[in-house]
Amino acid sequence: MKPIHTFRVTPRLPAPLEPLRAVAHNLRWTWHHATRELFRRLEPELWEATGRNPVLLLGTIAQDRLDAAAADPEFLAHLEAVVRDLDAYLAGGSTWFSSRTETAGSPLIAYFSPEFGVAECLSIFAGGLGVLAGDHLKSASDLGIPLVGVGLLYQQGYFRQSVNAAAWQEEEPELSDFASLPLRLERLPDGAPVTVTVPHPGRNVAAQIWSARVGRVPLYLLDTNVEGNAPEDRVITHQLYGGDVEMRIRQEIVLGIGGYRALEAVGLEPTVYHLNEGHSAFLALERIRRLMDKHRLSFPEAREAAVAGAVFTTHTPVAAGHDYFPPELMAGYLGHYAASFGLPLRELLALGRLDPANEGEAFCMTVLALRMASHSNAVSRLHGEVSRHMWRGLWPGILDREIPIDHITNGVHYLTWLSPEMQALYDRYLGPGWSADPTNGELWRRAQEIPDAELWRVHEARRGRLIRYVRERLRAQLRRRHASPAELDAAEWLLDPTALTIGFARRFATYKRATLLLRDPERLARILNDPAHPVQVLIAGKAHPRDLEGKELIRRIVSLARQEPFRGRLVFVEDHDMALSRSLVRGADVWLNAPRRPREASGTSGMKAAANGVLNLSTLDGWWAEAWDAALERGTDIGWAIGRGIVYEDPDYQDRVEAEALYEMLEQEVVPAFYSRDAEGLPWRWLARMKNAIALLGPVFNTNRMLREYADRFYLPAERSHLGLVADGCAGARSAAEWRARIEGAWPQVRVESVDAEGADQLAPGDELHVRARVHLDALRPDDVTVQLCVGPVGETGELTAFDAIIMKRIGSGRDGRYIFETRVRPGTRGGRHGLTVRVLPSHAALPSPFLPGKVAWAAATG
Repeated sequence: MKPIHTFRVTPRLPAPLEPLRAVAHNLRWTWHHATRELFRRLEPELWEATGRNPVLLLGTIAQDRLDAAAADPEFLAHLEAVVRDLDAYLAGGSTWFSSRTETAGSPLIAYFSPEFGVAECLSIFAGGLGVLAGDHLKSASDLGIPLVGVGLLYQQGYFRQSVNAAAWQEEEPELSDFASLPLRLERLPDGAPVTVTVPHPGRNVAAQIWSARVGRVPLYLLDTNVEGNAPEDRVITHQLYGGDVEMRIRQEIVLGIGGYRALEAVGLEPTVYHLNEGHSAFLALERIRRLMDKHRLSFPEAREAAVAGAVFTTHTPVAAGHDYFPPELMAGYLGHYAASFGLPLRELLALGRLDPANEGEAFCMTVLALRMASHSNAVSRLHGEVSRHMWRGLWPGILDREIPIDHITNGVHYLTWLSPEMQALYDRYLGPGWSADPTNGELWRRAQEIPDAELWRVHEARRGRLIRYVRERLRAQLRRRHASPAELDAAEWLLDPTALTIGFARRFATYKRATLLLRDPERLARILNDPAHPVQVLIAGKAHPRDLEGKELIRRIVSLARQEPFRGRLVFVEDHDMALSRSLVRGADVWLNAPRRPREASGTSGMKAAANGVLNLSTLDGWWAEAWDAALERGTDIGWAIGRGIVYEDPDYQDRVEAEALYEMLEQEVVPAFYSRDAEGLPWRWLARMKNAIALLGPVFNTNRMLREYADRFYLPAERSHLGLVADGCAGARSAAEWRARIEGAWPQVRVESVDAEGADQLAPGDELHVRARVHLDALRPDDVTVQLCVGPVGETGELTAFDAIIMKRIGSGRDGRYIFETRVRPGTRGGRHGLTVRVLPSHAALPSPFLPGKVAWAAATG
């Protein structure tokens, strides 16, 4: 029977507990064990039932439990300590960022992302991209970096996953009640919500702004489900990654353009904008428009200022994974920007095309972001190589290694992912200051001093806790399927808390090869069911609702797990979420990762496992390729590599080779190392690897190190560049635009007319080479360009595949636009066939990179 009226009953917080409200609304509790324990202490079962959401907990707990807590001296002492710690944290004091002399001004970085994984109860993320964004905010807070996050507040998160009797994934939407989340609606002084409007064809769409506090960092989230919007507009922020290509462009307009306007609406004016993936790249257009209005600039002038203060991070190593929009869709939704810029539509659309002249080419958000950022980066060393090769069409005429896409390897926020026991162990042996400076290698080397017995005792306790947690989840799965009492009882004893436990939890994309371990079922069954050395595998992960291939992988795993040789040894845990991830990366013995190289941009689940002393068993892709190389350089065992990092043309052959390598590694290395025990029953070889991994990987693969790199290499240089261009009435931006216009006009006539190399016929090692080049610059001045001598070994194809670029100096005055440049160089001490050539590049003090798309003039080869 339906009620005729609904209402909310909210428990009253007793006065002594009133500070709980502020504590609950600051998401620092997601990485502060004492705070989470405080809420769990109120009512443990309800804490879990509410999805570890303290706001919902306080809104649904029984009044008598609150009253009892208010009269409990121990609870009040715990609360007082938590409040005191939070207040001290928020007060700031001396932070890494504030201690830097070059940050005497007031920079502000705006970090835009389509998803943020800060807490499982705030379901606005789908996977690794969002969790990384959440960790980014947390480390920015810890370091005192003045940063603000901007995203979308989805009414419906990713989805709740279940697996039916046919082993097929089913999805159930999960709707969020924003009033029960650690969020606040931004309001005007009169109490009305703060809103912004975003242009859509024939109308404006309104969005209200919610905020969350992530430690010291605010996170602003846009919500279009507001009165006054048409029904089709109210659902723009309804579902994460939902709908068709038109819904995607509408979401990205709200994120980019609406997000920029939202910051203005709350009184913030960032100097640097960081685009986490290309989804928010439309913000570059809005920033240009606002700079034009504010400073009365032309489009080229405003573009110079906007680009200078923009940073772009790409996470996608395959071209098909980037957003592309048809030209007609772009014209309908963004054509008005061309008019406001005073540009033909084709010139606006050219900003998102590899070939600006190809009017049939789709508009790519990544291309727009690359063109509109002064600093672009991939998220691991190998991903940097992949990205430079993928987008080489934007910079024709230069080597892949010169393409201005750098890399900053991802990391994880340790305090979020470490178990309380492991954190206590680090506090004891690394020293309590390790968490304030997790990049300090000296501190991490103290991990070697942790007693074997103590480390193993902590690890075994965490494995036992993982097994108990998985059993609880499996029983919940069975209850949802109305399993019999016998099946429920059997689940209570499923899995062995002493057996070697392998964890795998990833998004079920095919390239991640979740079924590589299953390629030879009979061999796997023998490994798992060895009575003396048992092994068990825990697998979790979701496939995108439209990814039938990913769902098929899940079906294969679940079907196999239900068969007798694998029952109880191979387990698929449904509904992968942050809580399950934490349990797995803390309690597994081995973290399995098997992406097909080079398809993994970085991968962070293995970093979370490594932080907890869990050993990685992975193909040499993403971050693990870097970690493995570092270990080889030091002669240190930190885990295991599957294969040798070779990429084969035939994917099936690669799978066959690496599956064989995986089985051999398990049989000959992993299992024996785990079960080889000393007189005290300790796996001494295993523990040595754990300590090595902690000591070597700890100071590197964390977001503290990652954020320091972003600040030093990108944020601060971008801020200085942007402020320099807008100073003095934007004189720098006007000058840079005038220079770029001269480059664009004259470049078709720029050429290297001749190159003379004295003594180049026969050189001995160490001999000097004198090179002169005559260059035609048309209307350009010599200081508008850099002329370089490129010299190096010649490969089998007759090409210079690697070379040194030496700047040549102008000599004498020019005539008719022609100038002479020269240099002297000693090609090196190695013999063999060498070559040289000369090239011309644009040069301007405001350029972060000497390589502008399509602007390189090479000397013509003569033979």
